[in-house]
Amino acid sequence: MQIADRIMDDVISGTYQADCRIPSVRDFAANVEVNSNTVMRSYEYLSQEEIIYNKRGLGYFISPDAREKILSMRRDAFYHDELDYFFGRLVTLGVTEAELAEMYKNYKNHK
Repeated sequence: MQIADRIMDDVISGTYQADCRIPSVRDFAANVEVNSNTVMRSYEYLSQEEIIYNKRGLGYFISPDAREKILSMRRDAFYHDELDYFFGRLVTLGVTEAELAEMYKNYKNHK
């Protein structure tokens, strides 16, 4: 999953664009110093999620809508895994909606 997350991070950051070729399994494995089978499993997962696709004999490429799929997957994971805890902490700490809105506004202005 770390390898898949790294590739997805690279798609989101723009390092890999739609229809861009990514390193071969062997090259990626050598670069991150892991077994080729580990990279292959990551590529298979990304293929199943339609983040990458294989052109037989040419290698793996980023799917045209990969960025949108990744953002959707990560939003869903955030809503499911993190948001409930986050809102629970806000309630426990007594943070008001107005305070939260102001903090969020300030955060966005500084980024």
